[in-house]
Amino acid sequence: MLIRSVILGMLAGCLSVAASQAQDTRNLLESKESLYNNIYVYEQGPYRSMTFGHNRRIYTESVYNTRDELDLPVDYTRFMTASVMYAKNVSSILEIGFGGGRTAWYLHRFLPKVQVTSVELDPTVLEFAKKYFGIKEEPNFHVANRDGRLFVQESKERYDIILIDAYRGPFVPFHLLTKEFYQLVKDHLTEGGVVAQNVEPSTMLFDAAVKTIHSVFPQVDFYEAGGNIVMVGYPGDERKPEDLAAVAQERDKEFGFRYKLADMLAQRKRIDIDNGQVIDAKAKVLTDDFAPVEALKTIERHNRKLP
Repeated sequence: MLIRSVILGMLAGCLSVAASQAQDTRNLLESKESLYNNIYVYEQGPYRSMTFGHNRRIYTESVYNTRDELDLPVDYTRFMTASVMYAKNVSSILEIGFGGGRTAWYLHRFLPKVQVTSVELDPTVLEFAKKYFGIKEEPNFHVANRDGRLFVQESKERYDIILIDAYRGPFVPFHLLTKEFYQLVKDHLTEGGVVAQNVEPSTMLFDAAVKTIHSVFPQVDFYEAGGNIVMVGYPGDERKPEDLAAVAQERDKEFGFRYKLADMLAQRKRIDIDNGQVIDAKAKVLTDDFAPVEALKTIERHNRKLP
């Protein structure tokens, strides 16, 4: 029995990076074929969406309300911010996988004194984010055009929160799901830091992804988010509900979040990952396929589109 059946009961459909048919009644503002993606920007009413074409399907990566920059129309982006109640301190945030920038921009607006850094592999995605999604460089807000794993490896910084939301169509790039990658992330967290990752629960790698992050972070909480799962991982002892509730209340009051941490905490799920009853007992911990230096040399090639 898979975790998604325990957490979600019966998933009616996979919204996550929500797949829809290529035929669309929305207005196409612009499309471009980049090195990594076929990118389309649509508009319908006040909403703009950035979508990636993959295997003749369209996957929505980001939705922006042009009338309200603090709106997070896609559920999982809200739950990524639940990580704020887990971190011991909130002075620096790193996001891997920028897309239209909604999560990072939301956090920047409510946490203007916090250094928010996002990393995006595809320069065309950054181009469209600035052109159509209201993103601009501001103090304490920076977007780097780089592969996320390489950025972390080269960085000497440590972060209170690391968010992972990188997708290629319906899949997370392989090198952002391995034990070695999560160890790298852990090494770049401050004391009391946390990692949050958006994972699509219907993929064949979901159970393996859960086992892999758990192999590095002994504590993993789960949040069902409109068809997606947001995993929050951290070292040390389990954060008790009453402790998280106290922090959530304090930070909701301090920062005035649109989407209350206390409300999201009510959706927290804890499961026994190791007993084989929830996570497939046959699922393997994912590791790099090659020696580290060879793996890093192949990252760009693996991220590119198939010919």
